[in-house]
Amino acid sequence: MHLITGASGRLELHASSKPERAASFADDVLAGLCASPKRLPSKYFYDEVGSALFDAITVLPEYYLTRAETEILREWGWEVVRALGNPVQFVELGSGSAVKTRILIEEALRVQRALRYSPIDISEAALRAAAESLIASFPTLSVSAYAGDYFSILRGAQLRRDGKVLAMFMGSNVGNYEPAVAVELLSAIAKWLKRGDGLLLGADLKKEARTLQLAYADPTGVTAAFNKNLLARINRELGGEFDLEDFTHFARYDAQRGAVDSFLRADRAASVRITALNISVNFEAGETIHTESSYKYSGDDLRALGEAAGLNIVRTWTDSQERFSVNLYTPA
Repeated sequence: MHLITGASGRLELHASSKPERAASFADDVLAGLCASPKRLPSKYFYDEVGSALFDAITVLPEYYLTRAETEILREWGWEVVRALGNPVQFVELGSGSAVKTRILIEEALRVQRALRYSPIDISEAALRAAAESLIASFPTLSVSAYAGDYFSILRGAQLRRDGKVLAMFMGSNVGNYEPAVAVELLSAIAKWLKRGDGLLLGADLKKEARTLQLAYADPTGVTAAFNKNLLARINRELGGEFDLEDFTHFARYDAQRGAVDSFLRADRAASVRITALNISVNFEAGETIHTESSYKYSGDDLRALGEAAGLNIVRTWTDSQERFSVNLYTPA
């Protein structure tokens, strides 16, 4: 990895000089639209347009997740940062803009003189922007940021450790992984942690189907635009010829799996040309493209998830309506 420094030595950005070969957008679109049933990976939601639409989703009255997690951190952040004893170092997977993390950083700096924050994210640009903003806001904060894949960073030797660590995986991001992959990722975290460390996991809780479905299919149509942007992105980047008006977004809760599944449904039979892939994709009327599964958890589910990964749950905080949870795990 190569190292970029700044902010008078308080900022380090570690980025791979030779990025690992990963499937490209074109590769995944080709594989997904040629599969049966058709699918598109949810990781491609977040281009510039998609990210702006998701920001709009987080303020919708139906989308409670962001508000509920923020409520927990504002109410209980003081207890969270003291739970392992101080001082601690923060390590966060999928940090993004680190808006909610600021709450915990501020709380930690009330009880310890300095703090090292190590965010891990696939986007080097997002890491740099968030890190520079945090450094400007907190004079005793140091940031060691890592651009790359979670598994590669956790299993490598480059992740810096300064004493006790509180790792974070927030925003119900764990719910975006199929259960077996979620266990694999949490296992990688558990193997990196040492005795005395902890993992803070934000997870959405199981609840009635209507509340969950409205959170992923709001009446104003913002979530529909967010989902359809996958097709618009194919049009923009791969020369696709999707007519977005021919597709309808819908979400349904599968109580047996504990997952809200999101789809795009073809309202009529169509053949869609994608120039960059040199293919035409045929759709029957009513045929769907799966775009996301968002898993929800009960208390027992969260305990079992931790145990499968080598972690013990030691504390759970919920919002006032018990819709969302923030959970502290320690290595078994």
